[in-house]
Amino acid sequence: MQTVTTIGLDIAKSVFQVHGIDAKGNVVIRRQIKRRQVLAFFQKLPRCLIGIEACATAHHWSRELQAIGHSVRLMPPAYVKPYVKRHKNDATDAEAICEAVTRPNMRFVATKTAEQQSCLSLHRTRHLFIRQQTSVINVIRALFAEFGIVAPVGRRGVEQLLRVAADLSDKRLPDIARACVAALGAQLRMLKAQILQFDRMIMAWAARRHTRRWSRIGDCAGCQRRRSKRVPIRQGLLGLDRAGAEAELERRQGQVRRYQQARRSLSAKPIYDRRARRHPLCQNPRYPASALAHGVADAAAHQGRSHRARQ
Repeated sequence: MQTVTTIGLDIAKSVFQVHGIDAKGNVVIRRQIKRRQVLAFFQKLPRCLIGIEACATAHHWSRELQAIGHSVRLMPPAYVKPYVKRHKNDATDAEAICEAVTRPNMRFVATKTAEQQSCLSLHRTRHLFIRQQTSVINVIRALFAEFGIVAPVGRRGVEQLLRVAADLSDKRLPDIARACVAALGAQLRMLKAQILQFDRMIMAWAARRHTRRWSRIGDCAGCQRRRSKRVPIRQGLLGLDRAGAEAELERRQGQVRRYQQARRSLSAKPIYDRRARRHPLCQNPRYPASALAHGVADAAAHQGRSHRARQ
């Protein structure tokens, strides 16, 4: 049997497809293996290059195969797709992966550590809770709107609706609808508590990373000064009570929402320049001071200087 040098591994939930070639490009292995047989199969092979698409569970298998001694490279699925030669199936995908991993101009994805994937799990779970919170708020507003009860947009409006549901003397809301809103309100409060908890976990993880980073740099005087300035900020964020943390979270979410509605970047800032503000294009109310106006003004000024220099 010829020695395998490169393998394209198409991972899945239960059945994996393996496509292996030798140094001359001849196909040596083309078979399916079960999930429980993957590690035992690759332990019998000599050390080789294994290509995997960077999709779900890819980083886990990359760490496991690297622990055995193989060289693993992850690739974005969009970069592997051009190498699929015929109808898409597991065998052709594995062959395309095996072909793509040997390309000199291919771009690869770094394998994430378990700690990095844990942090990613924090962000994904928090994002899921935020989506669920938005869904529950929309349902609460829709139920109240069916009975002609409307509140302003924002956190205070939802709290106002929940107070109406808690007031038994308010007869605008029937008892059955009141019970439904009460259940939704309890779920909303639970989601807010979970989001706040995950915010603190994310900040604690970032604080630990920050501390380890500066401990690796060294204990020089400059590092000590910078550490003494930054650590109290982290501690102050972690020390917020529930009301203060919810207010801070609402303020940040509102800021992001306003920027998204305005279709602006969070880092977008107006550019000011005396020479540009004197330009007629910047004085026109239809064209507020922007990067385009300043670019035109700078280009006109540069053209004028070049013309005077030629004269």
